[in-house]
Amino acid sequence: MSDFNMWVGGCSHVHTDILHGRRSFAEAIEHSEAGGDLGGPPFDWDIMLHLGDLMGEQGTPQDRHGEEVLSQLATSTKHPREHFYNLLGNHDANGPDEPTQWWFRKWIDPLGENTEISGVSAQRRPYPVQGTWERYTITIGNMLVIMLGDRNDGGPPAGRAAKGGYPAGKITRETFDWWRETVEANPDKIIVTCHHHMLRDTTVASGRWEGVDARYHGRFEDGAPIGASYLYFIGDEPDSPAFEEYFEAHPGAIDLWLGGHTHTHPDDTHGGRSHIESKWGVTFINCAAMTKYHVMQKAVPLTRLLSFDENSDGVDVRCYLHTDDYAPQGWYDKVRRDVPLRHRFTLNP
Repeated sequence: MSDFNMWVGGCSHVHTDILHGRRSFAEAIEHSEAGGDLGGPPFDWDIMLHLGDLMGEQGTPQDRHGEEVLSQLATSTKHPREHFYNLLGNHDANGPDEPTQWWFRKWIDPLGENTEISGVSAQRRPYPVQGTWERYTITIGNMLVIMLGDRNDGGPPAGRAAKGGYPAGKITRETFDWWRETVEANPDKIIVTCHHHMLRDTTVASGRWEGVDARYHGRFEDGAPIGASYLYFIGDEPDSPAFEEYFEAHPGAIDLWLGGHTHTHPDDTHGGRSHIESKWGVTFINCAAMTKYHVMQKAVPLTRLLSFDENSDGVDVRCYLHTDDYAPQGWYDKVRRDVPLRHRFTLNP
């Protein structure tokens, strides 16, 4: 067993799958802890990163949706609530006439500010969080995980409206500036950036128009369909090159970018890019999706396990299939990768 195992998934779209009798997040947890009913083995993990889109319905999330999410999280028999770290996805956002991201802040609550409802206690986190509900860090030995929440609130064109979770990704300009300052303040650390979306032209179907033209995402004409499959807005700037320009000027500034959003099978290479690609000295990994029924013609339920060994300058990245729709349930080692790190990992620096 590796010294530290980080389980990563997202796009569970709990409320879509429940309509088909499938508890997407709960099943994945059960598979990890006890194995699957189709032969998938259990596996060990230390923390789980959920990269957004707990919600599945096209309307804005309400209290009943939060209750179902917490019910599925409670399936775990080996890991308390604090072992799960969450960030916002585009479907988790509230509408323009509601308090900013009230649902995520009340029910998911990464900082443990609403413990009575969310069940999250900051003091029980195995690795404490620092920051705010929309952007925070986790320090694990000499590794820094930066969690950036999607901010498609506030209405079109950048934000969602009543008719659905607009796909194009967004963060605030303040969050980008905070990310840059955090990266530059930690040159001696392994840095993992997490967002619900991938960056443009990095992994499968993340190019301009690819998300809607290939029907990975719904087409909302007032919701920036050109950028439906990637992080499109920085503040109010559409198709912002802020991250791309930063990485071009500072190649190898971080080690990994983890995201999801685009549901697809693990061998897909739409646009000539796979789920795991290297660009600007950074490895980009699409970790979606856990759902089977949200965009059901595309989704193959999967998660990834990133295993770090003490004093190793690489991370083992494996893909776990949670159904047998695409291949046998369990490890899909055809796409297993050993990804380089800029520094050797240690839990006790």
